[in-house]
Amino acid sequence: MMGQLVLAAKVTHVPSLMLSEQPGSPLRAAREPAVTSLRELGRRARERGVTSFVVFDTHWLSNFGYHINANERHRGAFTSHEAPQMIQDLRYDLPGDTALAKAIAGRALDADLNVTAHEVASLGLEYGTIVPMHYMNPDGFAKVVSVASPLFTSFEESRILGEATRRAIEASGERVAILASGSLSHKLWPNRKLGPEAWTSVASEFNRQVDLRVLELWQARRYREFLDMLPDYATKCNGEGGMADTIMLFAALGWDEYCGRAEQLCDYFPSSGSGQVNVEFHVDL
Repeated sequence: MMGQLVLAAKVTHVPSLMLSEQPGSPLRAAREPAVTSLRELGRRARERGVTSFVVFDTHWLSNFGYHINANERHRGAFTSHEAPQMIQDLRYDLPGDTALAKAIAGRALDADLNVTAHEVASLGLEYGTIVPMHYMNPDGFAKVVSVASPLFTSFEESRILGEATRRAIEASGERVAILASGSLSHKLWPNRKLGPEAWTSVASEFNRQVDLRVLELWQARRYREFLDMLPDYATKCNGEGGMADTIMLFAALGWDEYCGRAEQLCDYFPSSGSGQVNVEFHVDL
């Protein structure tokens, strides 16, 4: 049986989502639309019979090549080394998809890209995967494959991995959701300016304006223009993980041949200086 890509989305993973869940949090109202839209994506995934999530995680950053977590089970208690006051002892217990993870690595190797799929029990998930799964897949109804974003790579290599992911999906027999987990622009406030007001403001007006233009291009399905600007966008707007998640997502969708509808599921919102959103890119079913 052929596999199928049934859901694709650009999603936020900011730790303030978790902070907003704490009793009396001043962020509850500000983050509620993002939380609600992540849960809606999870509902859609369940409704469409998703059996596996593939998460391009810009918070799992690698200095040495491309890596995929191919564990049969993802289980642990996560405390963020970056923001332990926001995410601490967050329990997760999710099934993995070893076969799909290895297939993605294999397809990438066929294209001369060095990718390693790891089965190491002590290799945990990063919060770029854990946070979206907390809202979208809380009971582990679907398996999870997490893909790292290398720091020292090229635009073209990330595109190759996205294309390899789509080929692996189509040969897998699975019904798959792909998530590009990362911000739009990602210029964070300096330490001395961090505080409650930083959680709801963008650090660069230039970045905010470019983010808004990107969302306009997506709404108008002007994907070719977006892809032409993506290398500069990733560099000049401080792309998280080099925007590797977005490159891989669009490569899996068919690059400039993709013409589906972009559905923005929550308002664009700032977080610690960065720009965030949840958008589904609809695929033919």
